[in-house]
Amino acid sequence: MQEPAVLCRAVAKTYDTGETQVPALRGVDLEVHPGELLMLVGPSGCGKTTLISIIAGILDQDAGSCRVFGRDFLHMNTREKLEYRARNIGFVFQAFNLLPPLTALENVAVPLIINGAARRTALGRAQEILERVGLGERSRSLPAQLSGGQQQRVAIARALVHNPRLVVCDEPTSSLDHETGHKVMELMREIAMAHDRSLVIVTHDPRIFAFADRIARMDDGHIDSVTTNGVP
Repeated sequence: MQEPAVLCRAVAKTYDTGETQVPALRGVDLEVHPGELLMLVGPSGCGKTTLISIIAGILDQDAGSCRVFGRDFLHMNTREKLEYRARNIGFVFQAFNLLPPLTALENVAVPLIINGAARRTALGRAQEILERVGLGERSRSLPAQLSGGQQQRVAIARALVHNPRLVVCDEPTSSLDHETGHKVMELMREIAMAHDRSLVIVTHDPRIFAFADRIARMDDGHIDSVTTNGVP
């Protein structure tokens, strides 16, 4: 049987605010399979963003294990984490996190350049993926010259450009209209199926539930249920 792309067992995380401790995850068990698009849904504050941040190696869990392609970030040093993320993971942040001095094209090319691609090659690939998300004509624009929805598509293109084995997205369609959101999800779905990649998407958008293979519903730091066929 093929090993899960992501395997979380009893993952716990608590935030220390200085005056009190706030449990964010209370022993999460979750598997994500190769070639699968899994969505995490649930109310705000239930731990979804914390969980995907641990999966992507941005946060460390306090307890439990989270293995991504057989490796746990908790057992890596800072350099190993950075290199592993650069090779294997694409992340779409809810706040986009685009670099203001760089054009859309240059922002999208960053992961390829980090991985050692020549600048010309990186920019060529970045232009291709921008065209696929409908922004080919805005490739020379700075983030400040783009709408929120356009910035979101640049962030999605940046997460996909280096063909990562795992793509993790925090509300990727929140700033997109219905038609554009569906086009972006069709692209993500195509990438997952064609390349045996895995996608984990946090969303409150019921319009895109049908694109999921499975939906995991979270509440109060737990996974309450996992259902198939995009029916939460």
